[in-house]
This record gives sequence, C-alpha cells and structure tokens, in this order.
Amino acid sequence: MSALAPLRLLREPSNASEGNQGNATAGASGGWCQGVDIPNELFLALGLVSLVENLLVVAAILKNRNLHSPTYYFICCLAVSDMLVSISNLAEMLFMLLLEHGVLVMRPSIVRHMDSVIDTLICSSVVSSLSFLGVIAVDRYITIFYALRYHSIMTLQRAVVTMASVWLASTVSSTVLITYYRSNTILLCLIGFFLFMLVLMLVLYIHMFALARHHLHSISSQQKPPTAHRGGSLKGAVTLTILLGVFFICWGPFFFHLILIVTCPTNPFCTCFFSYFNLFLILIICNSVIDPLIYAFRSQELRRTLREVVTCSW
Repeated sequence: MSALAPLRLLREPSNASEGNQGNATAGASGGWCQGVDIPNELFLALGLVSLVENLLVVAAILKNRNLHSPTYYFICCLAVSDMLVSISNLAEMLFMLLLEHGVLVMRPSIVRHMDSVIDTLICSSVVSSLSFLGVIAVDRYITIFYALRYHSIMTLQRAVVTMASVWLASTVSSTVLITYYRSNTILLCLIGFFLFMLVLMLVLYIHMFALARHHLHSISSQQKPPTAHRGGSLKGAVTLTILLGVFFICWGPFFFHLILIVTCPTNPFCTCFFSYFNLFLILIICNSVIDPLIYAFRSQELRRTLREVVTCSW
C-alpha cells in the first residue's frame, strides 16, 4: 500500500480478492500493468506549489475590498478547496512517512481513525472543489446572459447561502463516502456527480461562447476586414478548450477509475488500469495548481493585489 495514496480506499475494488488481482494482472501485459512509480518528492512539491498559489489568491481577495463580490468569493472558495486538497495530501504523506520510519508510534485503531479523518478531509475538499467549479460556471453564465439583473439575482446573501450549502453538502457526502466506500451505490453517486458537473460546464461554457461569437459577428459585419471577429472567436475557442480540457484531463482518469471499479473489478484491463491510481491523484493535485492560473490570476485587479501581497505593501 503506497504511503502517498490519498483516498487509497478507492485504489482497487473491495470485491476483488488478492488472488484474482494477481491472476488478472499476470494474464495481461506485464510491463503495462506495472503502473507508474510516483516519487514522494513530486507529491510534496506539487502540494507546496498549490498551497502557496491558493493561499496568495485567498489573501489577495481578503485584502482588496474591490474583490469583495460574489464572483470573487466563489473563486476564493475554490482556492480554499484546492488548498485543502494540498494540505490533506501533505498531511497524509507526512503521517504515513512518520509511521513507516518508526518516528510516530500509534495503536492500529488510532491509525485507522486518523486515516479515516484525513481521507474524509481529502474527499470533502475534492467534492467542494468540483462543486465550486460548477458554481463559478453558473455565476459566469448569469453575468453574461443576465448582466443587468446580475446584482439582483446573485445577491451577497444568496452567495453566502450557496457557499455554505456547498461546504455542508461536501462534508456530509464525503463522510458517507468514506463510511460506505465499499458500496457500489455510493460510487455511482460520486460518478454521477462528476458527470453532472462535466455536462453542466460543457453546456454553459459552449452557450456563453456561442453568444460571444454571435456578438462579435454582429460587430465585425459592420467592419472590413472582419479581423476582430476571427481573433475574438479564436480566443474564445482557446479559452473554452482550456477550461473544459483541464477539467476533463485532471478529473476524468480518477472517475474513469471509479467506473471500472463498479463495472469490471476483475477484468485484466481494468486491473492494470487500477495500478495507475497514484498518477490519477497527481492529476487532481495538478488541477489545484492550474485552477488559480485559469480562474484567478487572469484578473488584472487581483494580479495587482497579489503583487502588493507578495511585496508586503499592506
């Protein structure tokens, strides 16, 4: 069992015995089934980078009153979720390393309890991170399609209720998941949640891009040559591709892993796929590193505040 495997309860199907796992692996391509050896230092480095990035985002939003709006509060919550992903991964890594090297000596029952607590924190941060990605997509949609009514639709009170609901739902769902992780029903609910978020973001962002393209077409039709139209459409397409591409690449393999646990726990191909679990976790941590670059650092106001935070210009 890897010392650096958060959510390792989901590493492989519980209904597949060790014998079946070994036979299935032996019957498949041996080299391909060896998985990827992820060094501890990589988990540590990515976790620290993500922690610093998201901490800077939170500090900048709290410091600048111009950023005290529902949109930036949602970005702040996403940063906190990603920060918790990093903190919980680092905590589990250090906890397991201390146990392995005999620095920390604890009774097995206490170790299991601590492991469950850390796994619950990891799962809660993962679910909340996914949720706030969806919330930010909805907020952007309202900003574009209901611009004149945005402040009456997305009031500060509604934003607070939304944030509190996401955190509460994430905590409750993660507790249930860790408690009943052997149930395929629970895994199906988690898979369904990911697919819902994927479809939601896909529909909303494509609709926003279509509106932007139509608007640029209306403007460029009055200009010759219509270079603004082509340039704007290309920029919008690139932005859309980055948003959805990063989301799918970083989260897709982990949830495909869960789908295989439910559908083919003893199939040779599925068994080989399970051996890459740590790689899927690295992609999730990478998402915590990339999120600030996509959702926060693109704001000129926030970048200016970040420079003040870094240079201690308080």
